Amino acid sequence: MPTLPSERRPHRHRQAAESFGVDVERYDRTRPAYPPELIDHLVAAAPGSETLDIGIGTGIDARQFQAAGCRVLGVEPDRRMAEFARLSGVEVEVATFEAWEPAGRRFDLLVSGQAWHWVDPIAGAVKAAEVLRPGGLWAVFWHVPEPPSQVGDALMDAYRRHVPDAPDALKNVPKQSSEAYGQLVTKITDGLREAGGLGEPEQRRYAWEKEYTRDEWLDQLPTFGSLTWVEPAPRNEILAQVGAVIDGMGGRFTTPYTTMAITAVRT
Repeated sequence: MPTLPSERRPHRHRQAAESFGVDVERYDRTRPAYPPELIDHLVAAAPGSETLDIGIGTGIDARQFQAAGCRVLGVEPDRRMAEFARLSGVEVEVATFEAWEPAGRRFDLLVSGQAWHWVDPIAGAVKAAEVLRPGGLWAVFWHVPEPPSQVGDALMDAYRRHVPDAPDALKNVPKQSSEAYGQLVTKITDGLREAGGLGEPEQRRYAWEKEYTRDEWLDQLPTFGSLTWVEPAPRNEILAQVGAVIDGMGGRFTTPYTTMAITAVRT
């Protein structure tokens, strides 16, 4: 597996990784759900309904898997997000996945929405193979928004101006192109192959789009890992700069999304 510079390893930035619970209501309100086609495919491909959700967050994807008939157990390092997810009737245990104790439990489906990049790619893959039953399905997935270039450029310019010392790995969230996830996908799939126990990973993509007003986009931006840990004053300056650009576009825009998924079967 190629060695990546430390700033390209998101799982090492624990301050950002465990900062998403700073405003759980905003996170749950503004983050989009996952394409029903993805949920249906994973449920159908798994050998059973026992599901482990890594980095469950506020339970956005867990609620979708529950509605599809799965019994979900969540693992979440942020107590604030774990408490929110429990409001949906999901059992959640507070820990990083690497430190979590499965206590002999095994699962048919292991999922991770918007979170696997915070997990060590090799240690996480080893543990995933340990907790999945033979034939069980490992599946991780992300939304990749591609806002108009004016909006994305405004965010990056403002972020670099007001948070100049931020790690490079945090400076381009949300991403402007699904191609920017290529290195992340490579790192994860290399980790699977090095760890062993899981079959050859497969990739799937789901294209969709969502219209945002200025206020809706600015409401969501503080939930991204690039901003959750930033102090209020520079964060407000960033939002103001982005908001001014959106105002100049008529106050609304449409963002194409690609939901990217990687799956592998426990051998």
